[in-house]
Amino acid sequence: MKDNNQPKKYEYLADNPDVKVMPIMLSVIIGAFFAILNETLLNIALTTLMDEFNITLPTVQWMATGFMLVMGVVIPVSALLLQWFTTRQLFLSTMIIFTIGTSISAIAPTFSVLLVGRLIQAVGTGLLMPIIFNVFLLIFPPHRRGKVMGIVGLVIMFAPAIGPTLSGIIVEYLGWRYLFITVIPFAIFSIAFAYKYLVNVSEVTKPKIDILSIVFSTIGFGSIVYGFSAVGESDAGFLSPNVYIAIIAGVLGIVLFSLRQLKLEEPVMDLRVFKYPMFTHAVLMFLIIIMAMFASEIILPIYMQGPLALSAATAGLVLLPGAILNGMMSPFMGHLFDKFGPRVLMIPATIVLSGTMFMMSRLTVDTSLWVVIVGYILLMLTVSAIMMPAETNGLNQLPKRLYPHGTAVMTTLQPVAGAIGVSVFISIMNARQLNFLQKTSNPTDPATVNEAMVAGVELVYFIAFAMSVIAVIMSFVVYRAVPMKEEKALTEKE
Repeated sequence: MKDNNQPKKYEYLADNPDVKVMPIMLSVIIGAFFAILNETLLNIALTTLMDEFNITLPTVQWMATGFMLVMGVVIPVSALLLQWFTTRQLFLSTMIIFTIGTSISAIAPTFSVLLVGRLIQAVGTGLLMPIIFNVFLLIFPPHRRGKVMGIVGLVIMFAPAIGPTLSGIIVEYLGWRYLFITVIPFAIFSIAFAYKYLVNVSEVTKPKIDILSIVFSTIGFGSIVYGFSAVGESDAGFLSPNVYIAIIAGVLGIVLFSLRQLKLEEPVMDLRVFKYPMFTHAVLMFLIIIMAMFASEIILPIYMQGPLALSAATAGLVLLPGAILNGMMSPFMGHLFDKFGPRVLMIPATIVLSGTMFMMSRLTVDTSLWVVIVGYILLMLTVSAIMMPAETNGLNQLPKRLYPHGTAVMTTLQPVAGAIGVSVFISIMNARQLNFLQKTSNPTDPATVNEAMVAGVELVYFIAFAMSVIAVIMSFVVYRAVPMKEEKALTEKE
């Protein structure tokens, strides 16, 4: 006879009416917003910092390169940390580390101290996204994750989108130190809010720590990010010893890391997540979309400030509507994903993406500005319909024990793909531009230089178009993923 007095067990916290999940969500989202905002907040102030500390461009670029480098090192071990510490311990520690780094940067008397503060910030930022993904996967059942992950997508896209705009205003009217000072109160509020409302949602299993895996991971991902980020610091590009030695060391480190993970019973990053087809599909789709975004976010400003002769501020404003719309539409796209599944979103979105990339590959020195604005808006809208739904669908297929590893893989790809995307596309554009100028009789003529730059932009976008065609093909084979144990049950029922 069933005992009705026994407390009901809930697999997911969101199904328990006695648990208030909104405060838990707000706790992690507030911290993530300002940490991610901080990624782009400093970009526009690099010139100011060069004058302030009397340093060169390659030196000040370490504010960006070092940030990505640290993220590339700490993110792969996030799966291990998520199993060693409770949700509260890890999130509060991460936000405290971020706040300490921000405070050091705000009062830095020298550039070296400022860089140390920035790198400490990167530790906190790098660990936040795996924590957020893992928390939401554990709180919400698969059929409700789309909308929630859409909210995460809003944070990921909207925060960096408004970063340059806010940065310009703050630097002009208050000074560069206020880029950090204004973040500190919000970071402290996030810590206080999380301390009161955040509860533990993960299970602490304390797997064995394999030091050799961590060494391979640090060398592999760190060297890859550094190598590709350093391409622009030398005229030799990929032929610079600093670049190719770092990339070779990185590839070797990642290969050794991967082989070791497959042999360990308790891997630092369980690469068996790639046995799940929709997760592998999501990773490939994620890489394609990230590359298409970087083709625009890096190349378009160069094109607008070159052949179109726009100011940096105007170029930033041209990109702002697309980025804001992307953030606003992410929750809506997530809701559609929950209701209809991934294919209904991805097939039309990838087709529009391909059309947009082809349109952008036809840019000229006389292209109207509205074409650029519309093209970027279409790009960012399709990204909102593809990236987070694909990522959510891929993570949905994993069993709970692999959530930390799946989120670690996904978030590791962001700085790695970012560093590779920027350097590869810039190198392709520069090579095409140089080849164009070598074939002209007057390579110093401003009009010829603009035509050469347009030729480079066209080639980059044509490559992005080819990649987007692959995404179209992939969208036709996607299906709604469910956790593997549920999938087996459904198969047996049929």
